[in-house]
Formats: sequence, structure tokens, C-alpha cells
Amino acid sequence: MKNQVRAYFVEAKWFHEWQIPTMEEYMRIALLSSGYSLLITSCFIGMREVVRKEALDWAMNDPKIVRASNILGLMNDVTSYKLKRRHIALAIEFYMKQYDVLEEQVHNEFHDQIVKAWMDINQEILKPTSVPMSLLTLILNLSRVLDVVYREGDSYTYVGEGMKDNIRSLLIDPIV
Repeated sequence: MKNQVRAYFVEAKWFHEWQIPTMEEYMRIALLSSGYSLLITSCFIGMREVVRKEALDWAMNDPKIVRASNILGLMNDVTSYKLKRRHIALAIEFYMKQYDVLEEQVHNEFHDQIVKAWMDINQEILKPTSVPMSLLTLILNLSRVLDVVYREGDSYTYVGEGMKDNIRSLLIDPIV
């Protein structure tokens, strides 16, 4: 949690001082400020019969599957940029400025990064590990949530009929 708050501070400093970080700086901080890693470890706490100290240590050491899941947060930046939410600086702007490329090229690059992140997630799920499969499955499922929420737009901020149907089919009319 301390790292997340520190990341918020860095982002606020960039905003107030009109600083434009490099893409690498932005990603390092954005992956912390997203809260995704904190969400994963918080979910682990609710699984105490499975989670041991070793598993928490593993999660805190930024394993490949957690890094890959965090990368899926780029989907939020892409959809937010398409919606022209200009009150926040986004990865797309940083990338375009740093590499002097057009928006379409950035979308293609981010799409490639997201595809690679899914390949990394699948690889981590399929290879044997000392971490219990239930913990890896939790990370996979949280990744799936990001995909559902941001694949067709920002369904977190702007809940449309598609997301309402997803929630309805999951909670109200589940397939038993």
C-alpha cells in the first residue's frame, strides 16, 4: 500500500509540475498506482487456508503473471484516450511524444503488449510452479475481469447495456 501511495504522489507531482515522464517511468509508476497488485494480495488474504508466507513473498516479488496482468491496464488507457478524457495524462500521450509516432501506431504497439501479456499469463498458468494453482487462477480471473471491463470501451466508468448484461448473467440469472 505504501508503494501505491508513493506512486499517487509521483503522478500528482507530474500533473502539478506539467512534467511528461518517459514511457518507462510512466509504466513503472502506473503499474503501482493502478492498485492491481494490492488487489491481488488483498484477495490472497481471504484465501488463508491456501496462502502461506511463501506465496505472499512470491506475490510481493513482482512475478511474471502479476506483471503481465498489470499490463492489461493499458486497455484502460486506450479506451480512456478514445473517449477523450483529457483531465488525465495517459500512456498513449507519453508514448506518442517520446517516440514521435501517430496514435494508430501506439494503439498497435499497446495491442501487441496486451497480446504478449496474455501469452505470459497463459504460460504461467500452464507451467508447473510451487505456488498453489488456486492463487494463479485468482490472478487469471482478475485479468479476465480487466479484459471484460475494458475490451469494448470503458465499461467501468460508463456502464452500458453490455456490462449490465454481463452482471445480470453472472449474479441474477447464472447458468447453474
